[in-house]
Amino acid sequence: MTDPGGLNILIGGEAGQGLVTIGQLLAKALVRSGYFIVVTQGYQSRIRGGHNTFSIRTGPRELSTPREAVDLLIALDRETISLHQGDLHSGGLIITDLSWGGERSDFVGVPFKELGPVKLNNTLALGVAGALIGLPQDVLLNVLSGFFGKKNPSVLEENRQALTKAFQWTGNKAPVFPKLPRVSDPGKRVMMNGNEAIALGALSAGLKFFSFYPMTPATSIALSLAAQAESLGVIVEQAENEIGAVNMAIGASFAGAPSMVATSGGGFALMVEGVSLSAMTETPLVIVVAQRPGPATGLPTRTEQADLDFILHAGHGEFPRAIFTPGTIEECFYLTRQAFALAESFQGPVFILTDQFLADSYRAVSSFPIEDLPWVGPVSDPPNISFPYQRYALTEEGLSPRLIPGMTDHLVVADSDEHTEDGHLTEDLAVRKKMVDKRMTKMEGLLREASMPEYRGEPNPDVLLMTWGSTKGAVLEAAAELNKQGKRTGTLSFSQVWPLVADHFSSILEGAKEVVAVEGNAQGQFARLIRRETGFPISRRVLRYDGLPITPEYILNSLKA
Repeated sequence: MTDPGGLNILIGGEAGQGLVTIGQLLAKALVRSGYFIVVTQGYQSRIRGGHNTFSIRTGPRELSTPREAVDLLIALDRETISLHQGDLHSGGLIITDLSWGGERSDFVGVPFKELGPVKLNNTLALGVAGALIGLPQDVLLNVLSGFFGKKNPSVLEENRQALTKAFQWTGNKAPVFPKLPRVSDPGKRVMMNGNEAIALGALSAGLKFFSFYPMTPATSIALSLAAQAESLGVIVEQAENEIGAVNMAIGASFAGAPSMVATSGGGFALMVEGVSLSAMTETPLVIVVAQRPGPATGLPTRTEQADLDFILHAGHGEFPRAIFTPGTIEECFYLTRQAFALAESFQGPVFILTDQFLADSYRAVSSFPIEDLPWVGPVSDPPNISFPYQRYALTEEGLSPRLIPGMTDHLVVADSDEHTEDGHLTEDLAVRKKMVDKRMTKMEGLLREASMPEYRGEPNPDVLLMTWGSTKGAVLEAAAELNKQGKRTGTLSFSQVWPLVADHFSSILEGAKEVVAVEGNAQGQFARLIRRETGFPISRRVLRYDGLPITPEYILNSLKA
C-alpha cells in the first residue's frame, strides 16, 4: 500500500462510461464508513470519449493531498491499463474485463458479460472494488439507493442486483487484497468539494445575487447555488457573457444585494473593466477565479496557479483589493465568508483565487456550524447621516457611509467617472487627488485585517517549504517525509496573498537556512511577489505547470533533482 492503513484507487475510462458515477458512489461509501478521502478528477474537454480519471486516496487518518502511486486500478477501457499500469504500487491490483486480463498475477479479470449487461459494467466494477477493500455491502447498497432512488425503480433494482452479483463473484473468485481497517466510530462527516464549499460559504454569508457565464472549472459553483436558490431566496442568473455577468452583480450589489460572480481566467479577462467599476463606485463585489492553464483556452479541464499576477494587477487605475487563496475545503468555506465581510466593510472588489484541483476535489469534512454564523450585509440606514447625503464623503479611514437607493429618504448618487463627495462627476483635479487618496486609504484597513500565513515546524528549520492555495496539503506531507529523513523542515502556507504584511512572516523566512517556493506555475509568481514586497529573494523553486496537481512525490523528486 502507498499509505499505512490506506489506499490509493484510480478509476479510468472514457467519458460516458460512468466512471464519475462509480467514483462518487465509492467515495461517498468510504466517507459513510468513517474514512477520509482526497479525490482528484482528470477529464478532457469533451462530452464522450477521451481518457478520464477519478482518483480516490482514502484511509482512516486525515488526508490532505493526492498521491501518485496506485494500489487499485479500475480500468473501464484498455487505454487505462496501458496508461496507468506503470503507476501500480507493489502488490497492487488491476480490476478489468476478463478478456483483457491475460495471465498476469496483478489482474482481477471480471466476467462482466456473464454478470450483467454492458450498461451495468460500472456498477459491477464498483461492487468488485468495494468487496476487495472491505466496504460493507449494505453501505454501498444504501449509497446506490440514494443515487438511483429518484429514478425509475427498475433502474435501482437492476443496479442493486448487479452490485450483489459483484460481491458474490469477488468473494469466490478474486485474489486476496489488503482490506481497509474498520473504523469503530465513523462519526458524521459530509463529502464536499471546493466549489461546493465556496457556494455554501457564500450562502451562509448572506449571498442574494449570483451571476455567471459557464466556464470550467467554476461552473459547479453556479450549479450548487442554483440547486438552493428557490428555497433560500437567492437569484442565480446566467448572463449572455462575462461582461454582462460582472455588471449585473455590481448593479445588484449597488441595490443592496450581497453579490458574487465566478469564472476562470479567460472569462475574468472580460470582467476586468467591471473590477475597476466596482472600485470607482465603491460597490462591494466578491469575485471567484478558478484557475486553469492558459494562455487563451489552454487546458480547460486541468489545474494551474498561474493567474496570481493577473488578479493582482487586473483593472485600470489604482485601487485596493484583497485576494484569498484557500488551501482546504474548510478554508474555501470560511474565506468566502471573510471575502463577503471585507467587500462590505471596505466597499470594493475582493477575490477568491482557487483552481481546478481544489474546485473538483472531494474531501470528508465535518459539518459547518452555519446556525451560529452571522450574515454579512449592508447597513441600510447608518447613524449620523445628515442632509444632503454624500455617498463619497471624505473620511479619515477612507470609508464613506453607504446607503441603499430607495431604502431611505436620502438621494444616492453614484458615478463611474471621477466624482465629488455627493457623487456627481467632476474634472476638478484637486478633488481627483483627494478621491484617489480616499480610496487608497482603505488599504490601511485591509492590511490590519490581513490573515497571517500558517507556519508549521520547529523554529529556524533547515528547509522551509513556502506555498499558497491548493498546494498546501502536498507541502505538509512532503515536509513530514523530509522530517522523517532527518532534515528539519517547516512549512509556510498563505491563504491570503494580498495585501501582504511583512511582519507576519519575514522573521520566519529569514530564520530558515533554505527557503523553497512551491507553486503551480512556470515563473514562481508568488516568490517574485514576496521579493517585491519584502526584498527577500527565493531562488530555489519547485514549479509545476503540466496541468496536474502538485503531489508530495513531485516535491520530493524535484528537491532531489
